[in-house]
Amino acid sequence: MDIKTFAFAAATPPLSVIAAAKLAGISPSVDTSLPPDSSPIFLFSNGLKLHGASVLLRYVGRVANIPNFYGQDAFEATQIDEWLEYVPVFLSGPTFENGCKYMDQFLEKRTLFVGHSLSIADVAIWSSLAGTGKRWESLRKSKKYPNLARWFNSITEEYGSAINEVTTKYTGKKSADPSVAMPAVADQVKTVNGDLSAKGGSKSSADIDLPDAEVGKVCLRFAPEPSGYLHIGHSKAALLNKYFAERYQGKVILRFDDTNPAKESNEFVDNVLKDVDTLGINYERVTYTSDYFPELLKTAENLIRQGKAYVDDTPREQMQKERMDGIESKNRDNTMEDNLKLWKEMIAGSERGLQCCVRGKLDMQDPNKSLRDPVYYRCNPMPHHRIGSKYKVYPTYDFACPYVDAIEGITHALRSSEYHDRNAQYYRIQEDLGVRKVIIYEFSRLNMVYTVLSKRKLLWFVQNGRVDGWDDPRFPTVQGIVRRGLKIEALVQFIVEQGASKNLNLMEWDKLWTINKKIIDPVCPRHTAVIADRRVLLTLTDGPEKPFVRIIPKHKKYAAAGDKATTFTKKIWLDHVDAASISAGEEVTLMDWGNAIVKEIQKDQDGNVTGLIGVLHLEGSVKTTKLKLTWLPFIDELVNLTLVDFDYLITKKKLEEGEDFMDVINPCTKKETLAYGDSNMRNLQRGDILQLERKGYFRCDAPFIRASKPIVLFAIPDGRQQTK
Repeated sequence: MDIKTFAFAAATPPLSVIAAAKLAGISPSVDTSLPPDSSPIFLFSNGLKLHGASVLLRYVGRVANIPNFYGQDAFEATQIDEWLEYVPVFLSGPTFENGCKYMDQFLEKRTLFVGHSLSIADVAIWSSLAGTGKRWESLRKSKKYPNLARWFNSITEEYGSAINEVTTKYTGKKSADPSVAMPAVADQVKTVNGDLSAKGGSKSSADIDLPDAEVGKVCLRFAPEPSGYLHIGHSKAALLNKYFAERYQGKVILRFDDTNPAKESNEFVDNVLKDVDTLGINYERVTYTSDYFPELLKTAENLIRQGKAYVDDTPREQMQKERMDGIESKNRDNTMEDNLKLWKEMIAGSERGLQCCVRGKLDMQDPNKSLRDPVYYRCNPMPHHRIGSKYKVYPTYDFACPYVDAIEGITHALRSSEYHDRNAQYYRIQEDLGVRKVIIYEFSRLNMVYTVLSKRKLLWFVQNGRVDGWDDPRFPTVQGIVRRGLKIEALVQFIVEQGASKNLNLMEWDKLWTINKKIIDPVCPRHTAVIADRRVLLTLTDGPEKPFVRIIPKHKKYAAAGDKATTFTKKIWLDHVDAASISAGEEVTLMDWGNAIVKEIQKDQDGNVTGLIGVLHLEGSVKTTKLKLTWLPFIDELVNLTLVDFDYLITKKKLEEGEDFMDVINPCTKKETLAYGDSNMRNLQRGDILQLERKGYFRCDAPFIRASKPIVLFAIPDGRQQTK
């Protein structure tokens, strides 16, 4: 029995299976046309199929003519199984470095992961690391995990001719969705009145330009602060950097602006990396502003010596008022010696130093208040998430950013237009520092209705238990909206349609979800659910005495969605709302079965429908019936479901300047409904998207584990649902 076809989604190639098959000399025909969410498939010459990356990998391990590829005995095979379960959990997202650390320790006295010869566990782990691209590559070169790097290099050297060919061919495609490989998206972009706008797939005839940009020499940076997860606003900046880097054959540096230890953590660093990977952003390297702290300290001291900066102990509130009123600080003309003495107190973190900050000596009378002696350095005794308690002083973002941009060779700094007034400050600081000038390119900040994007406000929701974490589906974070059921392809299209406009945008979520629906509807499988509360039993007196099963497609217009088994029984469950809408003697259509005539309606003393009796009328025309009803068979194999719907976190469409978001918090933002689903839903995996017939689109957040634990499905908005 030979493997005839190996099918998988081009956007998510199963690298471990591809590499294992290559090593084993298995070379079936390859079909990469499956939709992005599809599991990989082996189609055999006799028509049988196997599904799922881990299943296929185990099959290759069993049939390969490679000694002990799936272990030399049952114990080693079970050890391999353990690693195959470990890899997808611990080599993804925030646990990536913890996974690397664990494996590094495991390999301290071992050459391979299982036994003394190459196994599919080694292939799976090698492929997972290689598939993360620069994230693993930077760690490997840093020698942070020497045992893991030694093992990785050994596998690469011994089997490189086969597996390197696999990663070279497929890793570039391993993004969250095919549209994230943005050349195709870039081809849709045109310039309209100087703005970047999507134009129905026609190739750009006049791409928007970065000023003074040269092809092959553009260097950009995406520079988030690691004080939260990336949200939809950050995604606009990230994707525009990606677009321009591809437009000019340049590069993007991912830099963490980690200048405020009070707000930052390694958790946020790990999850920003995960979010950037989800968005499909290809970056040259990862850097940190904290990498430049020694140089920034020297730079600040040089400015003090040159009389271009001074140390000020004015209380913060008074300083803010003086800046607004154009009043010079009493310390502005202190001697260099006095300033340097206080600067040393700041560096030491002494009681006196904690009272001070360093300010640039610019122009207190300038109409642009950002030039009125801005703060360059502040004391902060809190330990830094990367470098511990080495420093007691930290540069402000406004001071560090112009310097690091210049030092890293950034040619164009993309900034949202909310920073427009601080552009002059940015250039003045570069001038005073004597560094190369970086061109600022502005775009408009993305704002969404009924949404807060401030990390401080989002953190409040997390800390006060109003949401279940930064990846809560009510959150506008990348992880939150993906968990809600948004495809990254939809987000990319949404961002590109706005382009690099400098006009302020207040966008409707409905537009984004409408784009998303157009992507998921043609391919997602269809299933059936009945709401548990007051569900009604319809007895078909001439129905089948013995249940029978038919195999029908999960999507009538998309065969790749697969098939499902539907059981037909004498008694069937209906939603109460459907049962209550039926009149005695009415003919209705039972979807995927045919017509039936309801002869009798049973009700309780309050007039609620409790039961229906009817007969099949399969020869009847579905065109003549008003009601097309979903139903479930009366069998024990039905699964328990929890359907979860969400509302906005605030009740006001747009917060006005100075308005407190806590005054408009929505008290009820989550609704759970118990239901029953067809037995085919036992096979759902976390992240699968489906449509419940006549109920909408859902994403599986918790798959089937056991009968007593419900499958959790999150409702996906379709652009028509109005929660306000």
